[in-house]
Amino acid sequence: MMTDGLAPQTWLHRVPAGVKLVGLALLSVLLLPVGDWRILAGVLAMIAMVYAGFGRVGIARLKLLRPLLPLLVVVGGVQAASAGWNAGAVVTMRLLAMLLLADLVSMTTTMSALMEVLAPVFRLLRPFGVNPRKMALAVALVLRFVPVLMARWRAREEAWKARTHRRIPPRLVAAFVADILQLADRVAEALDARGFDRSAADHHSSPL
Repeated sequence: MMTDGLAPQTWLHRVPAGVKLVGLALLSVLLLPVGDWRILAGVLAMIAMVYAGFGRVGIARLKLLRPLLPLLVVVGGVQAASAGWNAGAVVTMRLLAMLLLADLVSMTTTMSALMEVLAPVFRLLRPFGVNPRKMALAVALVLRFVPVLMARWRAREEAWKARTHRRIPPRLVAAFVADILQLADRVAEALDARGFDRSAADHHSSPL
């Protein structure tokens, strides 16, 4: 499920996972106060150039975002209705930029590398009852699940069009949501089976 990385290896694969995560955090923070859609358009253009630099696989990766476009349009439309078209465009473009940046990190970084970087950070929260390994895996899964879900939706969409050549019906979206819930349930069961909750309990019961 989690072998959704980009092949072949690129220059971004050689950047340490910690550097990429810090860069993702900083860029996300810097994008938050930006209120000019033209600046965000420039940011999106630069991100698109990075994807294009990966060749066909990079372009194919961008196409996986199509299922998310209706959701972005809805979010932007709601914002536009309440605060004007500029606000709607800014919100939509900011979310898209953050999504693309997170996907760049996800597709060029292995799960083990992500967890290796994140675990020491969450280890600081151990006195508050936080299981650092479990939290590191959770964050890594968030970064990895978006492209996985997009690929699943793309497969459903192509299968439907190949059979019917008609517009995607609401029931297909409902089935996709059910698939997501089942996937989340299987991941939760896998975490329990690997003893994440038990390791947290053992930590609390162990003497200081």
